[in-house]
Amino acid sequence: MTEWRGGAYGDRGHCVLAPNANFMTLDGTNTWVLREPDATRSIVVDPGPTDPAHLAAISAAAGEVAMVLLTHHHLDHSEAAKEFAAAMGCGVRALDPGQRLGDEGLADGDVIAVDGLEVHVVGTPGHTADSLSFVLPAEGAVLTGDTILGRGTTVVAHPDGQLGAYLDSLDRLHRLAEANEIHWVWPGHGPVLDDALATLDFYIAHRQGRLAQVRDALRHPDELPVVSGGSAGILPDGTPISSDDGLARRVVERVYSDVDPVLWGAAELSVRAQLDYLRRQSS
Repeated sequence: MTEWRGGAYGDRGHCVLAPNANFMTLDGTNTWVLREPDATRSIVVDPGPTDPAHLAAISAAAGEVAMVLLTHHHLDHSEAAKEFAAAMGCGVRALDPGQRLGDEGLADGDVIAVDGLEVHVVGTPGHTADSLSFVLPAEGAVLTGDTILGRGTTVVAHPDGQLGAYLDSLDRLHRLAEANEIHWVWPGHGPVLDDALATLDFYIAHRQGRLAQVRDALRHPDELPVVSGGSAGILPDGTPISSDDGLARRVVERVYSDVDPVLWGAAELSVRAQLDYLRRQSS
């Protein structure tokens, strides 16, 4: 596996990799600097953690910054946003009003233009309620935050994230890929992907496969492992895991037995989202 270090992609993208690698963030958070060729101003997407060396590297790559955009509120993407934007003399635009600096937000369908660069905002809730993706038509690329990762699959961060919304978001991105509007995935973690349609086919099949496994596990509750209760704690991106009656954890140990146990806490969030989705489907 080739080590991911970021770098320049296309004519308009440059990834500055944050030094916050862990089992959830993969190689670290990808901060994207977007700029039209020969333009003076940039857009910065997801400044990431408040690491002085990382913020200095973003500033060096970006030059004059017109605005900061956020794909979602998780701290590994948003922690430094307001600090960095204030230092650059610009605003932060996000779907979540609490993440903004200035009066301008972001919403599905918005088109952002800076010195000839166009960024189209696509609402892709599911990983979180405020998750957005950004399409660069001139590159045929989509910045997906945590909706699609460069390696592996993402967590539906229940209860903020919802599986039904996530499946709808994957379908929406899939339609864009089918229409040849996007070819590249520039994710929030991990390497760039050069086949958006194949990636989305995999993501949809994987999610449906896991859902089928959960359904099967629930049909045979006596075969689920016995555990003392649900886990509790906080994931590295700040997402809380609350305890429950143990069902989600039991399903994790059955369905995700092929996954490194260090990731079971994250898997439990997705299982909770799956259980909630199945309850809604049956009601």
